Amino acid sequence: MNRYDLAIFDFDGTLADSAGWFRSVINQVALRYGFRQVTDEELEALRGQPSAAVIRSLGVPAWKMPFIANHMRQLVARDAHKIALFEGVDALLSSLAECGVMLAIVTSNSEANVRRILGQETATRIAHYACGASLFGKASKFRTVIKATSADPRRTIAIGDEVRDLEAARKAGLAAGAVGWGYATVDLLRAQRPDHLFLSMDDIRAAITG
Repeated sequence: MNRYDLAIFDFDGTLADSAGWFRSVINQVALRYGFRQVTDEELEALRGQPSAAVIRSLGVPAWKMPFIANHMRQLVARDAHKIALFEGVDALLSSLAECGVMLAIVTSNSEANVRRILGQETATRIAHYACGASLFGKASKFRTVIKATSADPRRTIAIGDEVRDLEAARKAGLAAGAVGWGYATVDLLRAQRPDHLFLSMDDIRAAITG
């Protein structure tokens, strides 16, 4: 019997290796929306801070966040061919689906972008998409997925790569899982005491089906 019946994944930094692409566009976005430009070294240092601290450091006003998020989705649509899944994602999602685990994706990205990067075959394994989440609005999206799938929150895990993902999972009453290969550093994630800290795709499979 699986430990979790539903696994809700974040997308960028969790399933999709978009960090390199993000670094290539961030300063163009900064110029457009009037926040501070950063070097690669500064971006690396910011990985050790929660999202709210990063936003303060860059000097991004809260009212601009929806406009920036929408622009970023447009840029991903333009550059989706440059963004790949992390190695092993296809096999992981296929294996979980074969074990009877329901799969969902909650992300600030658009569904069209997510489906394109996943590819047609892998995209069909996702039972529910809840896309376009605001930066700190994932908890409500998690609840929407739970309601739509009639899942038991106690047997649901949400997996992401940032502190805000863990906070949203806990707010929604879900198990909180963190991957160590995304935006936030492993040390920052470990300090949040997630229910599961994953360092490989096999770790995710074992935690969900074990």
